[in-house]
Amino acid sequence: MSADTGDSARRASTETRHQNLGRLFNPRSIAVVGASSDPAKAGSQALSTLSRFPGTLVGVHPRETDIRGVPCYPSFADLPKPVDLAVLAIPAKACVAAAADAAESGVGGVFIVSGGFGESGEDGARLQEELGEICRRTGMRLLGPNTSGFVKPSTRCIASFVPGVDTIGAGHIAVVAQSGGVNLSIGYMLDTLGEGVSIAAGLGNAVDIGTADMLDLLADDPDTKAIALHLEGVTEGRALYEALCRVTPRKPVVAVVAGRSDIGEFAVSHTGNLMGSRDRPVAALTQGGAVVVDTLDDLAQAVSVLAHRRLPARPATGLALITGQAGPGLLITDALKTAGVGVPELAPATVDDIQGRLPPMTFVKNPVDTGRPGPGFPDIVKAAAADPGVDAVLVFGISEPSVLNPSEALTPAYTDTGKTVVFGTLGPDEDVAVTRAGLEEAGIPMVLGPDRLALGGIVLARDARHQWLLSERGSAQPEPPAAPLTGAFDEARAKELLRDYGIAAPQSRLCETRAEAEAAFAELSKPVVVKIAAADIAHKTEAGGVVLDVATDADLAAALNRIAAIPTATPERVLIEEMAPDGIELIIGGIRDPSWGPCVVLGLGGILAEAVSDSAVGIAPLSDMDVDNMLEGLRGKALLDGFRGLPRADRSAVSAAAMAVGRILAEHPEIAEIEINPLRVNEAGAVALDALVVIED
Repeated sequence: MSADTGDSARRASTETRHQNLGRLFNPRSIAVVGASSDPAKAGSQALSTLSRFPGTLVGVHPRETDIRGVPCYPSFADLPKPVDLAVLAIPAKACVAAAADAAESGVGGVFIVSGGFGESGEDGARLQEELGEICRRTGMRLLGPNTSGFVKPSTRCIASFVPGVDTIGAGHIAVVAQSGGVNLSIGYMLDTLGEGVSIAAGLGNAVDIGTADMLDLLADDPDTKAIALHLEGVTEGRALYEALCRVTPRKPVVAVVAGRSDIGEFAVSHTGNLMGSRDRPVAALTQGGAVVVDTLDDLAQAVSVLAHRRLPARPATGLALITGQAGPGLLITDALKTAGVGVPELAPATVDDIQGRLPPMTFVKNPVDTGRPGPGFPDIVKAAAADPGVDAVLVFGISEPSVLNPSEALTPAYTDTGKTVVFGTLGPDEDVAVTRAGLEEAGIPMVLGPDRLALGGIVLARDARHQWLLSERGSAQPEPPAAPLTGAFDEARAKELLRDYGIAAPQSRLCETRAEAEAAFAELSKPVVVKIAAADIAHKTEAGGVVLDVATDADLAAALNRIAAIPTATPERVLIEEMAPDGIELIIGGIRDPSWGPCVVLGLGGILAEAVSDSAVGIAPLSDMDVDNMLEGLRGKALLDGFRGLPRADRSAVSAAAMAVGRILAEHPEIAEIEINPLRVNEAGAVALDALVVIED
């Protein structure tokens, strides 16, 4: 086969897979394998939930010809024509043969209800791999196995065995969850919020269809305005990250990541301890333009706001808050500022305008406390929205239909200024329902309670910033691999590698004997630091193998004696290095995650690295803005800016070092882990005082 023929075949396979993905989620014909009249069986429930499906519905059953009015056929080969979707409600052991038959008969995709696959042990994992191979070979798509399926209310396609899911209404928010139960939970929550879903899909074990596939599909779906994600474990994280970079500029994505208590595997260095397994997907999601929240309730509320309104991409957002009650306004303001969202003081002309419409003793600089809303309330909202420092307006008021019609009061601010307005309220269910309907018609999002209104403001601001960072970064080209590195790395060799990538390190000499150490000491500027250079000692300080401020011959002799007493295969091997100027100590490290690829961690370093655990993770390659965003996320970021007489850190030097670590990982796939700890930073730049490189076996 020629190269051209091979490329053509690969393209055809990709096209077939894409077409079959569309057939699976937009079916005109469905077959239920394992169709049953027994209401206790999944095949019976699948027929029930699909009873309103407007297309062709058939069953596959070896004996029955009709089940509850649905025609049945003995096999896929006996169907009048291939179906778009087959629901396999049969035991795991029977699914491989059924999937193979489905693919051979031209079925577009299958959804497997049953468990007993990769989650159940080796035997199940083998079945799962066979399913994956069928999909790869034939182009048929597979949802699951071990999932509750998907619902698409607008087309009345309820491909699920869970009772009651057909009550979820149609809307413009897509749900993609790795757990089928979480998928439907979010669907119900959105339905309760009056939003409904465009589609809600549970991926289950995700043998074939993963989150990245769904994102690309939904990016082109005209019924989807925003996407809610639930992630547990992602095996192809880099593909997901790249899909997010493509999709989030077009549609907002909000995500919940499971595993907040999991700090991941421990590695040889500090880096593995600081870079928890949850940190990597959160970093990838954020860099890819998504907004990450902590709970399913936050997810449902946040995505519902972004489905209605999205701010233009910008580095920082200014919000105005107008409240009819001071207490809730205080809580909202506190939440916004704690999250780093700007609540700027209104311009003097705006303050004068608003002040002229309110009684004395009200606070109007921002937030604006109106007291009980009155007739001039619409003009107050419009004036705040028109302020040049305001990008969006949050309004909170307890429901008082007799004094305030929210849709009449808020619509002029939105229509006349073009600024986003979000309304928060609480009150009797009947009043709230009327308010929601009126605001929905006006295109204004509504939330219940001050906490959710604050959340709405936070996600608007974060989405705008993430999109700005994404747009400014551009698309980085992958670095080509360099000549592979082999053999053991000690500190001296690790620092040589860093110097090759522009990261400074102090002048030093690697010494194999005491005589060499004495000669090096005579050559270098004093004082120096003497370090053990044994390959079998990873953490030199903990082993007592670092001696600082060695200024005299006597100091050197004492340091060498101390290090020689440490049990090691090379007791006299030391690194003698000039002492670096004072500065702030950071840690920069990187690992090669099997799912997400090269990842970089940046945080407070030195002996505080693990004790303080103040760090941020980024997905390499990094831009200077990515690094700046990581630095801004540190709790101790004030230490970098001359806090209480400390040296001011050269942030550009930190950025250069972090980006270089990302490049090293990209160009050297044989490196499993790299660490600089500490990286000492002051006004003059950044210097690597210690370095570790681990080569994969």
